[in-house]
Amino acid sequence: MAQTRTQRQASANEAAATRKQNAANRSASRTKASVRTTRSSAAATARSARRTGREAARTGRQATRTAGRRLDVVSDRIDELGRRAQRVLYIQVGVAATARDALVRNVQTYTRLNSVARELDQYERRGARALGRSERVLTRRRREIEHQTEGVRKDAENIVERVKRLA
Repeated sequence: MAQTRTQRQASANEAAATRKQNAANRSASRTKASVRTTRSSAAATARSARRTGREAARTGRQATRTAGRRLDVVSDRIDELGRRAQRVLYIQVGVAATARDALVRNVQTYTRLNSVARELDQYERRGARALGRSERVLTRRRREIEHQTEGVRKDAENIVERVKRLA
C-alpha cells in the first residue's frame, strides 16, 4: 500500500529519532567508559595527573554532547507525536468532507425531476438485467437436470425391458 507524504515523513523522522537515540546510547556508553578511565588514573603521577585533567575535560565535553543528543531525541519524539495527532485530525476532516460531498451529490440528484427520472430508469434497467440473468441461469439448470433425468429414465426402461425378457 502506498504511503502518504505524512506517513513517509513520520517514518523518516522516527528512523532519525532512533538513530539519534542509538548515538546517544553509544555516547553514554563511551562517557561511562571515560569516567571509569578517569577514576582509575586519578591516583597516578603528576604527568598522569595532567593526562587525567585532559581526560576529565574530554569526559565533560562528551557528557555535554550526550545530554544534548538526549534532548534532541526527546524533541524528535514530541515532534513525531504532533505529526501523528495532525494526521488523525486530517483523516477526520477528510472523512467529513467526503460525506458532505456525497450528501450534496445526492441532494442535487433527487431535487431535480429529470435526475430522479433518469435514476429510476437506470434502476429499472439494472433490475431487468438482474432478473433476465437469473432466468437464464434457472433455465440452463432446468435443461441440465432434464438431460440427466432423461438418461436415468432410459436406463431404468432398459432394465425393466431386460427383466421382462428374463421373466
